[in-house]
Amino acid sequence: MTITHLVTHSGGFHADELLSSVILTRLFPKAELKRTRDHKWLAPADDKIIYDVGGDYNADAQVFDHHQRPSPLREDGQPFSSFGLIWAHYGHQYLTSLDVPADNIEAIHVAFDRKFVLPIDLLDNGAMEPSVAGPLSDLTLPAFFESLKPVFDDISPTAYDDAFFATLPIARSFVEAQIGNITAKARAKNIVMEAIAKAGASPILELPMGMPYGAALDEVGADHMLFVVNPRGEDWTLNGIKLSKDTFDQRADLPAAWAGLTDAALEEACGVKGAKFCHNALFIAVADSREAIMKMADLAVREAR
Repeated sequence: MTITHLVTHSGGFHADELLSSVILTRLFPKAELKRTRDHKWLAPADDKIIYDVGGDYNADAQVFDHHQRPSPLREDGQPFSSFGLIWAHYGHQYLTSLDVPADNIEAIHVAFDRKFVLPIDLLDNGAMEPSVAGPLSDLTLPAFFESLKPVFDDISPTAYDDAFFATLPIARSFVEAQIGNITAKARAKNIVMEAIAKAGASPILELPMGMPYGAALDEVGADHMLFVVNPRGEDWTLNGIKLSKDTFDQRADLPAAWAGLTDAALEEACGVKGAKFCHNALFIAVADSREAIMKMADLAVREAR
């Protein structure tokens, strides 16, 4: 049976049904998105998907609500919102529609659920307080969507629907960007793994371009690596490797004598022709050629040891 209608509630909107709509409108682009609380529309049917309303969670009947008691829970006991339910049932299909490589779909489905879907679920169910974000609490994605609702004195009878449909493409851009970034990290991981194998016991990891590399280093336990080099435009960069994503501390800093120097001053300090720049915080240096940056990398390794 063809899906002809996607049905969610009318009135005010939240991140969960908005993001659910992102997934469903891509998978069923010809279906009409209906915002209503009319009981006639909330009756299950083969040609409808009903979500964030309906008082039931029944995947076979294509009803995905989470407000009833008992409410649906994940295997670990954490609550679903409608977004989590829709992602659990339609996420793989959605990733396929975005041309995510088949070999990566399961891993990306899990990663997106953990990083993006679960926080929405927890906030929507009151299982996590917005205040955990501290001063940034008003800049979270759910708060951002809330800010796009009509103002209190907008008395237009279509105000909420108009705002919902205006916000939908914005929400879509966030979802697709996040999926794109996770997918890119999966591609990068394969490249980095090959580079780690090629480097062997060397403390210098050479990559063909700038890319995320921390996950691959952690997975293979390449703790001996201290610096990363890669081309950047016409130049080459030498970067320190952070101890973790939660800190700016590095496995090794660049030589202190290079801090804040540029061009001739840096060439004199390190003795390498073509050295162009070293950040004052000693986490990145730049040279005009691979030969020059590799010489700087060797010097950095010697000082670090």
